Amino acid sequence: MSRMIHRVLALALALCLLAGSALAAKPKVTATPSPYPEATLAPDAPTYDAEKPDELNADQLYAWSAVLIEAESGKVIFEKSADDIRYPASTTKIMTALLALHFVEDLDQTVTVSEVAAAVNNTDDDISSLDLQPGEEINFTDLLYGTMLASANDGANVIAEVVSGSIENFVDLMNQYAQLLGCTNTHFANPHGLHDPMHYTTPRDMAIIAREAMRNDLFRDIVSSTSYTLARTNMHRARTVTNTNELYNPGSEEKPNKYYYPASIGIKTGFTSPAQYCFVGAALQDDVELISVVMYTGKRARWADTIKLMNYGFSQYVSVTPVDLYNMRPTTIETSGYATDDAALGKLRLNAVAQDNKKASGVHIVATKEEINNIAANLKNTMYFQYTRDFTAPIAAGEVIGTMTYFDTNGEAIVYNLVASRSVARRANAPKTLEEIVAETYSDPNPFPKPTVEMGVYAALPFVGMYGLVKLLRARRKKRRRAARHTPKVTHRYLK
Repeated sequence: MSRMIHRVLALALALCLLAGSALAAKPKVTATPSPYPEATLAPDAPTYDAEKPDELNADQLYAWSAVLIEAESGKVIFEKSADDIRYPASTTKIMTALLALHFVEDLDQTVTVSEVAAAVNNTDDDISSLDLQPGEEINFTDLLYGTMLASANDGANVIAEVVSGSIENFVDLMNQYAQLLGCTNTHFANPHGLHDPMHYTTPRDMAIIAREAMRNDLFRDIVSSTSYTLARTNMHRARTVTNTNELYNPGSEEKPNKYYYPASIGIKTGFTSPAQYCFVGAALQDDVELISVVMYTGKRARWADTIKLMNYGFSQYVSVTPVDLYNMRPTTIETSGYATDDAALGKLRLNAVAQDNKKASGVHIVATKEEINNIAANLKNTMYFQYTRDFTAPIAAGEVIGTMTYFDTNGEAIVYNLVASRSVARRANAPKTLEEIVAETYSDPNPFPKPTVEMGVYAALPFVGMYGLVKLLRARRKKRRRAARHTPKVTHRYLK
């Protein structure tokens, strides 16, 4: 199955190349001014109130460009110059790791570092690396963790060669895949993010790439790790790399970290002088997952900006279950034949209970509060309701009256029983229902009714009636005979 997925992806990328020439016509890059100015708030920017996260203003972000999306749908929640072209620096490695997880089948293989891949360690730039040496043999999963957590540029080069055979071919693959995902203002020139005038993206495009990457379970594990120990290689002892995401660091009791954000679940930092500081983040709270991108911001401002964005998103979006939605406007039925002393006059609320708790536990609907209210108000347009019995009393508490079916994003049906919240007694003189009559009949060992005087009378009536009719007929016959005997005989002489 994995091999088939890889083939489908490869075919899609080939078709993407043949279909258009968008990559050949590269948009003009707006260079960041040099010397690179510090990202600061505008003098007239309104003061940010952490107690009112829903009132976030674009001017309250240090970042020159930013975007916030809801991870499940990809819907944009907040943006600031989200389509401005920026340099991504090491956030590039999100795409590098994503392609590795898509196209490398054996993640436990041992790979060998080439001279070309390790050459990045010899540049004059102050770069992050794993200090990989030509000929070094390293486990590929260790390489992924080390590249992402330590932001290792040499590791990104090795990944590129393993996936595509060469760094150049891998860069082509990066651009093809970005186009396939719908990134319209992105062009990669290398797998690590070191500055190149033709290596750029936008916050919107980077959010699209990050959203796709976060769909992969191993990628999520990697970027959410606070640290990872690389196994010993033929050229290095075992060593531990640490995540540079400050949102993960609670600090100490004496010196707590004010940027610690418990909801954070990743994903990647970046910095070069032309790019300044950038960060692609993800956070999960109450089953709502958000992805944020801040580009060209300050070293610490990237954390402040991200927290502002995340808090804004969590103030707008909520996650509810189908039962939560139903309980906002539960169904109340009106029963018939209920007891005259029923306080609710026969009205009965139905509760929704999952038929399969394990299956239903992972079902959530994420939307804005306004959208959730609209869905609840028109629930029958979202879920399928069916009743399995009539509403005639008696009804026992917990009795199943019907079902409610919700279809998830994969089209799978999750069924909930609609059960009576209380018992409804039947009116004392109410006629028996057909079901009760049938039930009593089948429960009686003698299918015939017990004889009674009335039944005897009813049974005798036909015979009595027949007897009376026979008597009447006989009496008439006798009467006609008597009349015939006393009638004089008439002779007709002249008939001849």
